[in-house]
Amino acid sequence: MPEKKNAPECEFLFVHQEIVDRMNQVMPAEETLFDLAELFKIFGDSTRIKILYVLFESEMCVCDIAQLLGMTQSAISHQLQVLKKSKLVKYRREGKTVFYSLADDHVRTILGQGMEHVTE
Repeated sequence: MPEKKNAPECEFLFVHQEIVDRMNQVMPAEETLFDLAELFKIFGDSTRIKILYVLFESEMCVCDIAQLLGMTQSAISHQLQVLKKSKLVKYRREGKTVFYSLADDHVRTILGQGMEHVTE
């Protein structure tokens, strides 16, 4: 069996203080990093990713999404509420029908780059 090679370890013999100081100046607040982590948790659910992906392709109503994904309207509505709360989707009413779409180009970019990354 081949021997495992360990990554080199930093033994703190020399701290690059100028780098540490510069990074302390640009490091976001703890609350901002927490919010970013929470945002990425939303992307950690495969049902929500499926919903976001279909909305990446087309505006849709709950009935259409439920039919497409083989899920109940209730389950889709619940996940859409989570996505709305996180400002990832928006909606518009047309009569009695509510159509959902991605909230903005940021969400489109995140999904597009994520798909590009996993399909390389």
